Amino acid sequence: MTSPLYRQPLLWLVALGFFMQTLDATILNTALPSIAASLGESPLRMESVVIAYLLTVALLMPASGWLADRFGTRRIYLAAILLFALGSLACAESRTLWQLVLARVLQGIGGAFLMPVGRLAVLRSFPGPQLLGAMSFVVMPGLIGPMLGPVLGGWLVEYASWHWIFLLNLPIGLLGAWAVRRYMPDFREPGQPGFDWVGFLLLGGGMVMLSLSLQGFGELGMGGAAAGLLMLGGLAGMVSYWLHAARTPHPLFALSLFQTRSFAVGLLGNLFARLGSGAMPFLLPLMLQLALGYSPLAAGLAMMPVALAAMASKTIVEQLLNRFGYQRLLTVNTVLVGLMIASFALLGQGTPTWWLAIQLALFGAVNSIQFTAMNTLTLKDLEGRGASGGNGLLSMTMQLSISLGVASAAAMLSAFQQHFGAGQTLAVFRATFVCVGLLGALAALIFAQLDEAARPPEKAAP
Repeated sequence: MTSPLYRQPLLWLVALGFFMQTLDATILNTALPSIAASLGESPLRMESVVIAYLLTVALLMPASGWLADRFGTRRIYLAAILLFALGSLACAESRTLWQLVLARVLQGIGGAFLMPVGRLAVLRSFPGPQLLGAMSFVVMPGLIGPMLGPVLGGWLVEYASWHWIFLLNLPIGLLGAWAVRRYMPDFREPGQPGFDWVGFLLLGGGMVMLSLSLQGFGELGMGGAAAGLLMLGGLAGMVSYWLHAARTPHPLFALSLFQTRSFAVGLLGNLFARLGSGAMPFLLPLMLQLALGYSPLAAGLAMMPVALAAMASKTIVEQLLNRFGYQRLLTVNTVLVGLMIASFALLGQGTPTWWLAIQLALFGAVNSIQFTAMNTLTLKDLEGRGASGGNGLLSMTMQLSISLGVASAAAMLSAFQQHFGAGQTLAVFRATFVCVGLLGALAALIFAQLDEAARPPEKAAP
């Protein structure tokens, strides 16, 4: 099955799954106001639709490798595509907010396994010299999805209905399911140690309670005591996992990973830096439509400079790292990302379209540099089995951080809406952007702890 005859179709198959996932992640944000109107909900209280998916992916992603080794890559990847498509159908058929949230959870179960299991199949199908080219081919749809998603979402909402942003996944899912049965190799590793279910429940439970506590301050309308209790429960779960992992032979994620300083700093930096930037795909389309009067299609088109600038800036990251090093680049760039987020508070009804495009392009560029540098820093010094575990923990942390960022931004929207009162939508968004920018910029304090001489090893400074 791993002969050259099957390798190219495998790449297309994994790329198709990644495209379906990244398109869905970006197509929804532009449609949130229309979905809210259809369901009779406030557009500022729709963050649970986004968080439910992100949190489910973050929670289940650590189990993807073990399940693939235990039951085979073909079976798990097929189940992932079918669950994602079934969840998409359930989303389109939802008639209430909570039906939509539950459908997004089902969709997230499939999404949690799509990229990790597909990447594992590619890793085991292509020899070392061919792996880089294969992975580059697979991740290319991840760059196209964020550019196409907002525009397509706005167009579908304006000229069809929001249901079609989910129904689009059905033919893609059916095509993918057929291709899985024909081209996906069935790799297994039956000799793997047992799965750390205790650690999984402790860490996953802590993540869920922490996210719910932030939602409790916003959409869920919990009292301060209830939300605070959930937050303490979430922190207790994560501390309990740390103690559990210290005495378990095969923990979900080994604590020895944190002995590598670049990994520890990079992971913590990822967690806090993405709290700000991760909220932007949620906040920006809402502000453009609710506060500035953009149509869904216009809001989607306005987001294109972010994706285009992000793609272009990836070509200069390596040169920047070799010139300035990780510490200087990430410390300064983190502050720049925070300032760019806060700068959207300057937008108003009279802001020219060309100025908005410049702001969005600058944000997309510095944000792309941030992500690439952070991820490279986090994984660059890991080797062997540590690289696999570190990559899994990084992927989970990224999803968790974006979920917490959206929840935090929604809580701020709710708080500022109560503070400013009805009819002050623009003031609510302006205050939220300033706070979200400051929240993200604080991660610069973490990156400042790096060794000043740290640079990419292949072109390290003499």
